[in-house]
Amino acid sequence: MKKLVALMLAAIMLLGIASAVAEDVTLNLWTIAVESDSSYQTFIDAIAAFEAAHPGVKVNHEPTQNEQYKIKIKAAMSAGTDLPDVFFTWGMGFLGEFVAADRVLNLDEYYPTYQEELPVNMTANASYDGKLFGVPYTMSEVVLFANMEILASVGYDHIPTTIEEMNECCDALLAAGITPFGVSGKELWCLSEYLEPLMIKSVGTERLIKLYNGEESWNNPDVIAAVEAFQNLVNKNYFDPNAAALGNDEVKTNFIAGKYAFYQNGSWNCGDIDKSENPAKFQAGLFPVLNADNASLYELIGGPNNTLAVTATTEHKEEAVALAFELGRFMSDADYKSGANLPCWTPDPDAQVSDLVSQVADIAAKSEGMVLFGDNFLSADQANTYLDYIGLAYAGDITPEEFAQGMDDTLYNK
Repeated sequence: MKKLVALMLAAIMLLGIASAVAEDVTLNLWTIAVESDSSYQTFIDAIAAFEAAHPGVKVNHEPTQNEQYKIKIKAAMSAGTDLPDVFFTWGMGFLGEFVAADRVLNLDEYYPTYQEELPVNMTANASYDGKLFGVPYTMSEVVLFANMEILASVGYDHIPTTIEEMNECCDALLAAGITPFGVSGKELWCLSEYLEPLMIKSVGTERLIKLYNGEESWNNPDVIAAVEAFQNLVNKNYFDPNAAALGNDEVKTNFIAGKYAFYQNGSWNCGDIDKSENPAKFQAGLFPVLNADNASLYELIGGPNNTLAVTATTEHKEEAVALAFELGRFMSDADYKSGANLPCWTPDPDAQVSDLVSQVADIAAKSEGMVLFGDNFLSADQANTYLDYIGLAYAGDITPEEFAQGMDDTLYNK
């Protein structure tokens, strides 16, 4: 009898262990936080913190490089199979396509728990028809990073404030054997980081939104003037002549090493620039206004964008939602402190950030209008066409007029 009782107790214990194992949950998370990404370590730390706070829940993190990720997530969403539980996404048109295909979980019932920390005005780019489908964690803006030591070597103690002064500065840099701007011609989104600030400084915030929405013709003098200014950067040799063969990571490394005077790209680069040997020599500013009748200096490209979303088919809805919101909160705070981006969640008032991050935050605070990056604002197919046209303009294969007419013809069939 004693042996029988012992065997029964052992069986009960084993059943309990088996049940505990069965209750363990593994969540699959897809992001773009590869090792070279500015948020790489932050994601590792965020996942570790989440797992510590949720015993029995494990996160399988699968990062993919930016451009490959776009292809991967779109293909998975189209097929509707082998989807992650939680995934990184950009807002507006990019996430909107997945929402329209019913691939994304509506977060309205969960948002009130976090609303005091995540202000509603930060959720607009992840909301569709008044419903929330994503957890934004950082906002970005395109800024003009400048190496002030290089500028000083050609007689400038500030970032040029007018187009005329910018051209004069670039000519002086070339005369001194210095390439003014670093850009990746191989990654089309990097080219858009130069054209879009010119666009918004030529047409203004409201009109740029109308252009993206197809409510105004692209074939107008102000759009054409912006594309002309973009092509002038190429034609005057202000860009690295090897740009077409360079990836963005190479360009950023070159800028930090002192090969270029300027690098116009997203504010997420602050952390990497701050890791340089002498971060004090770098400043953040904005490209000058093209048309003062239409735009002002503090009309910006960017906004709340980096987002985590939950797939509608997840088998672990409660855990996946918790992962999205808790990682979002962690990432917002940690990325801000590390210089990887500006926060969407209410920041720690005592947070210590670098001078460069403070400059970027000050630019955002002075914003007089902000429009999200074109390749995120637009739908996926539109964004691909849009970027292709930017690449053609950069290569000189089309004129500014052909660019403008092409936008009307191919994006909106006007």
